[in-house]
Amino acid sequence: MSDDEPSSMLISVAQLREHVNNPLWRVIDVRHDLFDAEAGPRAYQAGHIPGAVFASIDADLSGRKTGRNGRHPLPPRDALVEAFRAWGIDNNTQIVAYDAQGGQFAARLWWLARWLGHQRVGLLDGGWQKWLSEANLSSQKMADQTRGSFVASTSLVSVVTVAQVVSSLSNRDRLLLDARTPERYRGEHEPIDPVAGHIPGARNRPWQQNLNADQTFKSAVELRHEFDSMLGADAPQKITHQCGSGVTACHNVFAMQLAGLPGSALYGGSWSEWVSDRSRPVATGAQP
Repeated sequence: MSDDEPSSMLISVAQLREHVNNPLWRVIDVRHDLFDAEAGPRAYQAGHIPGAVFASIDADLSGRKTGRNGRHPLPPRDALVEAFRAWGIDNNTQIVAYDAQGGQFAARLWWLARWLGHQRVGLLDGGWQKWLSEANLSSQKMADQTRGSFVASTSLVSVVTVAQVVSSLSNRDRLLLDARTPERYRGEHEPIDPVAGHIPGARNRPWQQNLNADQTFKSAVELRHEFDSMLGADAPQKITHQCGSGVTACHNVFAMQLAGLPGSALYGGSWSEWVSDRSRPVATGAQP
């Protein structure tokens, strides 16, 4: 990377503070609430990192729902490219995504940027809370932006379809990691989707386990140890991540990449797509 400084997966508050007025950097606010679609826009309007633009999980970072493709289907690539241009992003832009939930939603932007072939994208480590506590800068001003010229290139991430997940149930060629909370995985509590439980064979790796108590990411060494202990001899390329709708699963893709385990895939439709066809099998309990 030749513009200003090398891109990093994790951007510290100090790094962003230094570049907050840099025209080659674009900050994306991805705050969201699964139970209140207007919570993100309200939070952005109340105060955001100076120069940040807002990206809606529902409107910008997801496609049209059909009732069979999950709650947050992947957006059309051309629509996402147009959104990047509207946000003032060029191919040499350093993107920094943040939220107020430990990267739960910002990781979706990171994954989608890489889906479009963009390497210069990172997450603000510690998110909005750490920014406020350390930089103490907030703005209610809409970002001044010139339309960007972003052009997509070859994807840097892998996507798995529901047909491939169905196939893997019998041939076991892929290992599913479910990023939802343990109680949702076990089928004890399901506040969002119409069916409780998990995809047979999936193992549970709640996305929250990637974080320290202050919502910053654990070190690469610690994450590597945890994933190695869980996956054993399975190569990263054999791993497929899923969650409720393909959003928080990106957090586990990010964490594996951070741990030096690149190449895992995302099942974009995830549990919400899986249970849209009641003929697909469902498991409950703590075992895969």
